[in-house]
Amino acid sequence: MFFDRFKKKKETIVTQPVEGKLLALSEVADPVFSQGVMGIGFAVQPSNGKILSPVNGVVESVFPTKHAITLKSETGIDVLVHIGIDTVELNGEGIQPRVSVGEKVTNRTQIAEVDLEKLAKADKASDIIIVFPSLNQELIKQFDLSGTAATVAIL
Repeated sequence: MFFDRFKKKKETIVTQPVEGKLLALSEVADPVFSQGVMGIGFAVQPSNGKILSPVNGVVESVFPTKHAITLKSETGIDVLVHIGIDTVELNGEGIQPRVSVGEKVTNRTQIAEVDLEKLAKADKASDIIIVFPSLNQELIKQFDLSGTAATVAIL
């Protein structure tokens, strides 16, 4: 137990998963996310369709409708990557996952490709929503949504 004091505490570095404008969840046009029902997090209005993992970890699931991917960070934090708003209705059209369940990922691993034009033609918002369902509400204070750095939070 004495030597546990000298062990470095593992941190989870959360990075912006796609180029674009960072948003607070409260700005997302879906009340399930904007009201924090799913947990704390952030969103990005993407400027391209290349979505990277926001954390180092492992892929837990890829939804059959391709609109969401869940990850578990190396430190055990659950992460939901939700692609677009109401995109479940598209049944996977315009979204191509690039990872499989059980695959290890880093914040440089592309996890999905999204056809932003196809979402726009289907009248679907393209916000990429990152949610941490099991984190305490107080940790939201650690998120930097200024867009000036690739790192959004260190948890």
